[in-house]
Amino acid sequence: MTNPLKPPPVRSHFDSALGPMTLAASSHGLCGVWFDGQKHQTDTSAWAHDPHHPVLLLAQAQLAAYFAGQRRVFDLPLDLSRGTPFQQAVWRALLDIVPGATSTYGVMARFVERPLAVRAVAAAIGRNPISIVVPCHRVLGAGGALTGYAGGLDRKAALLQLESIA
Repeated sequence: MTNPLKPPPVRSHFDSALGPMTLAASSHGLCGVWFDGQKHQTDTSAWAHDPHHPVLLLAQAQLAAYFAGQRRVFDLPLDLSRGTPFQQAVWRALLDIVPGATSTYGVMARFVERPLAVRAVAAAIGRNPISIVVPCHRVLGAGGALTGYAGGLDRKAALLQLESIA
């Protein structure tokens, strides 16, 4: 059921260096960045297409600069409200992983003060709705293993490689 007081988000498309993406914004900020066809992608087909929405235009510009190696940090209003309180806490924790650095699922579980909930933390990371901007690609498996990325491991490797360029 939709809330009549809360308008649905709007969407646009972005052709990234790693494939087409769908972006979404609510009245509170950017609420979605997905590679088209990735796991856990929200069905945005009923949302209005608004390629002129200011948040979506800003996100497109910043993502283009990121893929061109000209931006490492995003400055966008974010709306993480579509997740549970636990997911939101995990997604906010991802924002603390700086470009060029990585973390592990175990470290993230300890960071959100749920050290025994590594699988739940990993599941929340896997459902991150704002790929790249909320940097779930910077989380690795134990021992640095390249695991778990809803957009595909090839893209995760490419994003990490892009960020290692100074």
